Amino acid sequence: MNLFKHELRIEDEEKMIAITDTVRGDIEKSGIVSGIVTIYCPHTTAGITINENADADVQHDFLYGFGKIFPKYDNEYLHEEGNSFAHMKSSAVGASKTVIIENGRMILGIWQDIYFCEFDGPRNRYFYVKIIKG
Repeated sequence: MNLFKHELRIEDEEKMIAITDTVRGDIEKSGIVSGIVTIYCPHTTAGITINENADADVQHDFLYGFGKIFPKYDNEYLHEEGNSFAHMKSSAVGASKTVIIENGRMILGIWQDIYFCEFDGPRNRYFYVKIIKG
């Protein structure tokens, strides 16, 4: 099986959760040593990104910066649910990332991790990992 589904229970309003080790485990289970892996988020107020793992302040600054660009409160927002800011953040980050696999390992930079980005929590979330040989 080369498709994996993972559930996250996120208690925070916004959070970046490192999921790299989960994806590594899926690659190992798949037995694929050369190909690509796509990590996909099926939610319109969350996303997937790759960013620095060496300093947790980067995650804070990422969320802070997005908050300045897409403020939570703006009287001009029309979406009745009140989470337009989260939809915009999700679109800016994107719903998926694809990473090359070689010799059974993802090709990531030394300081990189894959993050699930929550922008409208707390919520139960899912993400999918699809591994393709090639």
